[in-house]
Amino acid sequence: MNFDEKHYPKVVALVGPTASGKSTWAIRLAKKFNGEIISADSRQIYKKMDIGTAKEPGEWRREGLHKTYYVQDVAHHLVDFLDPGKAFTVSEFRDKASKYCEQIIKKGKLPILAGGTGLYVHTLVDNLQIPQVPPNRKLRQSLEPKNNEELTKWLSSLDPKSAETVDCNNKRRLIRALEVCILSGVPFSEQQKKGEKIFDFLQIGIEAPREVLYERIDLRVQNMFDQGLVKEVEALMRQKYSWELPSMSGIGYRQFKDYFAKQLTLEEVKENLKRDTRHYAKRQFTWFKRDERVKWISDYEEAEKLVEEFLKI
Repeated sequence: MNFDEKHYPKVVALVGPTASGKSTWAIRLAKKFNGEIISADSRQIYKKMDIGTAKEPGEWRREGLHKTYYVQDVAHHLVDFLDPGKAFTVSEFRDKASKYCEQIIKKGKLPILAGGTGLYVHTLVDNLQIPQVPPNRKLRQSLEPKNNEELTKWLSSLDPKSAETVDCNNKRRLIRALEVCILSGVPFSEQQKKGEKIFDFLQIGIEAPREVLYERIDLRVQNMFDQGLVKEVEALMRQKYSWELPSMSGIGYRQFKDYFAKQLTLEEVKENLKRDTRHYAKRQFTWFKRDERVKWISDYEEAEKLVEEFLKI
């Protein structure tokens, strides 16, 4: 059999910016096509962080020796499983997501990857082999005094492609990107090598007018505050989770650091969260638009048609 004649197991990936409706579409597709969802969201992996990550309310159900998170009777994987004090690498995501895809396929079901963390999606779609660059404490300490603008400027000179997609307001991510570039001598964006193909992917991107997306983001942030986001952050602080952790330095949480230091009002935190989320959505859109394999649509019924045609092939 020639390589081109191989029939790879099929996986659907639903991507797009935050607040575009990925979770809702994914659940509808899962119900329609007998699927299970694998989350590609680097923030929803954490336990105790529900409101700020816009995690869909669900319940854990025991299935044999394992527990599975269910939302509207649809199984979700890689959601709500990690303590906020722990780290989770892109390589770990690729390995775990691949195993879940295989398990779902063995059950005769359709794996549906859904989320807006571009690198998570990219690493699974292209089976990226990512080099391991261990943290260097001395280097990190030398970078820490620099402000975000200085770090972004330096990253732009070393690795322009990564500078486009890294959250310029997230100091931890900026330092990590620089750390990889400096210690390896190669831009991080050039180090990721594609491995052998293991799945056949249909990537669907949800497209929404910018003004509509921004309205949804503003409404979502307001709803988060109404649902008790401040209390959720306070509970995490009482448990001594550091602001430097990957979990606490993400959007939805880091905006509260200056509020608890009595440097910002709650209204200012809310406006900053809206602004930062809009900027994040713009970066997500830029990331996914670079992949010409993504089929961009704005109508859910069109998504169903694409999946039907994909599964017939």
